[in-house]
Amino acid sequence: ATSELVDAKLVPNGVKEINLAGEALATSLVDKIHAATKVEKVYDLYGPSEDTTYSTFALRKPGQTATIGRPISNTQAYILDPNGKLLPPGVSGELYLGGAGLARGYLNRPELTAEKFVPNPFSSDPSARLYRTGDLARYFENGEIQFLGRLDHQVKLRGYRIELGEIESVLESHPAVEKAITCVRDGRIAAYITTTQGGST
Repeated sequence: ATSELVDAKLVPNGVKEINLAGEALATSLVDKIHAATKVEKVYDLYGPSEDTTYSTFALRKPGQTATIGRPISNTQAYILDPNGKLLPPGVSGELYLGGAGLARGYLNRPELTAEKFVPNPFSSDPSARLYRTGDLARYFENGEIQFLGRLDHQVKLRGYRIELGEIESVLESHPAVEKAITCVRDGRIAAYITTTQGGST
């Protein structure tokens, strides 16, 4: 929607700062905002609902490589390997979040809570937890974080999290469907289906 507002010249000249969140912020959109409006600062706000919406922030300047920046106050961000070890700059791993904004877990879903909210090995507080975001990231040399995508098949479309595997499972539950594969194409969910009769759509 931000791109459409910029294209339609609907961003008032008095707007000097824009904060964007919900989906990965493309460098092309940052460049477009700076080139076509009077906006002086564009902030990229990253974070899942499990960590009170925003966990990191970055001031995005034109022409710069995309970054989600650094953690906000009272928040910690760690990029870890599958064994829970900290990774050096340039090496990608899963992004974990901790701190004051972390949720206690999922309502009435103890198994999912135990899977996603894990003990924080970097804290002296035995009750401290980290949230496994499922996001792939890496540190830049300056300590800022680059978002690289998902480790699973979850996608974000218009700000909503969508588990493509759940859609595929529902489609494959139909007796006429042998296999279903889904993806995001042109801003919509596309499904490729092989039928039990050997056809595909």
